[in-house]
Order: sequence, then C-alpha cells, then structure tokens
Amino acid sequence: MNSIINTQKMKAQVLEQFGSLLAVKEIDKPEPKDHEVLVKVKASGLNPLDLKIKNGQAAHAEAILPMILGVDMSGIIEKTGKDIHNFKVGDEVFGLVGGVSDLQGTLAEYIAVDADLLALKPKNISFREAAATPLIFITAWEAVVDHINIQKDQTILIHGGNGGVGHVAIQIANAKEAKVYTTISSPSSEIIKKYNVVAIDYNHSSVEEYVTKYTDGEGFDAVLDTVGGTVLENSFKAVKRYSGHVASILGWGTHSLAPLSFRNATYSGVFALYPLLSGKNRKHFGEILSQASQLFAEGKLKIELHDEHYNLMQANEAYEVLENKKSTGKMVIDID
Repeated sequence: MNSIINTQKMKAQVLEQFGSLLAVKEIDKPEPKDHEVLVKVKASGLNPLDLKIKNGQAAHAEAILPMILGVDMSGIIEKTGKDIHNFKVGDEVFGLVGGVSDLQGTLAEYIAVDADLLALKPKNISFREAAATPLIFITAWEAVVDHINIQKDQTILIHGGNGGVGHVAIQIANAKEAKVYTTISSPSSEIIKKYNVVAIDYNHSSVEEYVTKYTDGEGFDAVLDTVGGTVLENSFKAVKRYSGHVASILGWGTHSLAPLSFRNATYSGVFALYPLLSGKNRKHFGEILSQASQLFAEGKLKIELHDEHYNLMQANEAYEVLENKKSTGKMVIDID
C-alpha cells in the first residue's frame, strides 16, 4: 500500500524552553501572506546571537516560546503571495528573515518571508555560503558604510577582524579602498592573511603605542568595535580628533564618553535586528544584501565557513560546537 505524503506539513527544530535542547517537530507548513514569499530552505546560518537566544540571554531579541531558531537562510522560492514584483517562483534567495520575536526562524524546511528582506543569491556561491552571510554582512555594512561612510584612503581600525562581522567589515573596507587595520590576538591568523589589512597584536601593543605607530599619534579616521566592553573604551582613545567616528555593534554596557568627547569625535551604535522587530525599514536589508551579491560576483567577498557539515536533525550538535567555541568559521546547517 502506498503511503500518502502530507505536503501541508514540514519538519522543524523547535525550542520549547530556554536552555533546553531543540526538538524535531512536524508542524504546519506556512502560507505566504501579501508581500511574502514561501521559501524552501536549503541552508540555515548559525550565529552567536542564535545561541544567546536559545539560552535565554538575548532579551533584545524579544523571543516568544515555543519558537524556531535561526535568523539567516538561503533557499528557493516555491510560492508567492500578492504584491510580489521583484521575485518569482524558482528564484534562489538569501536573507536575514526571522528567529526573533514571534517570527518563525530558519531551522525548518520552509519559511514564509517578507520579500523586502531578501536578495537574489549570487550564482557564483553555494547555498551554504549565502546562508552564512546575511546577519554579519548587514551588520558590517551598516557600520562601515551607513554609519562611518568610509572613503578611499581613509584609515579604519576594525577590532576583532578574524570574527564573523570583523572579517566581512575588512572586506567591505577593502572594497571601498580604505587603509584597513585590525586588532586581534593572533596576527598570524590564516583568515587575516587573506586580506589587505595590517594586523595589530593587542596583547603586545597598547592603544597609545599602535595609534602612534600607525597614525603618527593622530588617530584613525574610523574605528569599528565588534567586541564591546573595554574594547569600545579603547576605540574612543584610538579615533582621530574632530573628524573621527566610532561605531560599535556591542555598545550595550555603561561607558564613559569622556575620551571621545575630549577628542571631539562622534559615535554611533549598530542594532541590525531593529527592522525585524519593528517591521520598519526592512527594504534596506534587501538593498544591503544586493550589495553583498555584487561583491560576491566581483570576487571581493568571501565568507569563512566551518569545515564540518550538519543537517537539520543534527542542529543540537552544531549548537554544541558553537557553544564550546570549537568552530573555525561561520557554521551552517544544511536543511535540504
């Protein structure tokens, strides 16, 4: 007797309690609403943010349980709702699309997505690399381009250049033809060697020392903090007087602005999740990812991926690797 496959159901990894393991569930397959598309998910990007949400350590993500984790994805459009003009069935897309508040995440076989959040996947990269891109690229672009507005030949110091956002920010700054510097703990990092960047070992060089060495004591035109804490305070000391600008993706603590004020410099914070949480300015996500597609096509952008592969059933194993800090690049979970 032939079995009947219910095409209105899908498998997903569901988080029912913060700090617990994910559980595979069969749930209703979503239907796209107006201005949404139904995407068959090919890969789900895994971020430190997802781990914080899973462990109940990300109040700013406004997570509502039970929930499906995963903010990033790549996949193929299977169905479109009304008022869709830029995409069609069969298009390969990627985006930062859910996994916060009451929005379904990407650890599922299908997801209904606001079309404004998406861009066409570049043909010269895999679904895995595309799924690893959205959150870190959008965050880096908002910092380096939207807030700092880095220009050709300007100097920019990027703290944590071998991290997810950091290594993308370096590549964006390179594409803008800036002079790029980064502070890391291992200047011999294989990731850093791939880029046009001066590596500064922060364990053996104070802020004052590297500002003197690389800027003649003037300070950098721009500083991007991807680490937070004392690194943000060091950023205030490293930026150029009057015209300098500091941007941070982790400026959530309590900090003294005195060093920045005494330099007559400026500061801005980056909170990439806001369009997802508020529903406002979502179209900019798609616009930014279109810029990523162009850089991929031009060979100016590459995302460092973790070597090991995980499928939807192995999501808990992938989270364990990330939590134990054993990943060697951006982790991706293959859905199909």
